[in-house]
Amino acid sequence: MALTHSTCPERIADHDPPADKMPGHWLLARMGKRVLRPGGIELTRQLLDQLAIGKGDNVVEFAPGLGVTARMTLRRQPRSYAAIERDRDAAAIVERYLSGPHQRCVLGTAEDTGLPETSASVVYGEAMLSMQPPSVKTRIVAEAARLLSPGGRYGIHELCLVPDNVDQSVRDAIQRDLSDEVHVGVRPLTSAEWRELLDSAGLTVVAEHTAPMHLLEPTRLVRDEGLFRAIRFGWNVARHPVARRRVLAMRSVFRKYHKHLAAIALAAQRRPSAT
Repeated sequence: MALTHSTCPERIADHDPPADKMPGHWLLARMGKRVLRPGGIELTRQLLDQLAIGKGDNVVEFAPGLGVTARMTLRRQPRSYAAIERDRDAAAIVERYLSGPHQRCVLGTAEDTGLPETSASVVYGEAMLSMQPPSVKTRIVAEAARLLSPGGRYGIHELCLVPDNVDQSVRDAIQRDLSDEVHVGVRPLTSAEWRELLDSAGLTVVAEHTAPMHLLEPTRLVRDEGLFRAIRFGWNVARHPVARRRVLAMRSVFRKYHKHLAAIALAAQRRPSAT
């Protein structure tokens, strides 16, 4: 899940909504969790490796959140990097990691970036499409395709329903229970549906990676955050009764639907005819 608001992780600031009302990803960040992607840092690494970002690339990242992936991308020294972030607080976090003349954070939305057509060789976004209704998913992917030059690469890292023929009643229950606990509408797709969404925008999927949805499991927490930060996250959660109840409730939903909920990373290429 991508962070949309946070300038001060590890505490609930006076101007924040109450802990029982704020979006789940915001709450996790306030408790000190940095990696908010469903497949963890390992799936992010696989996606970036598949996108093969190099010194000749012009990169656009949608909704960078806390900037964890942004820093991983910048270490690859692309020709240019632009983050598209709609929230000023989140944009301020990312701007701390930008140092070169061709690195910037643009206030805007992923469905209407305002950037020039075919100006990017790589576009990616993580843990954002799953939160959007179908029409917005379509517009965001279409905008990614518009930004890409022919042959350019697009990557996503999202929640995924499994198997592809998952029963509609299970799909409805997952959407309802996740939305209730996260306090944000959650609308994941199956692998086939994610592929169809990309294909409809003129993008050909060239690689797929999946991982269990273990965002709040102890082993994943340590792998994503490191032992010290994982312990600090647990301590922060333990000290906030409302946060503790909500984090445990989110984990309970993930566990309840572990057979039908996963993380997926897809890398695709823009076809010459994409518009």
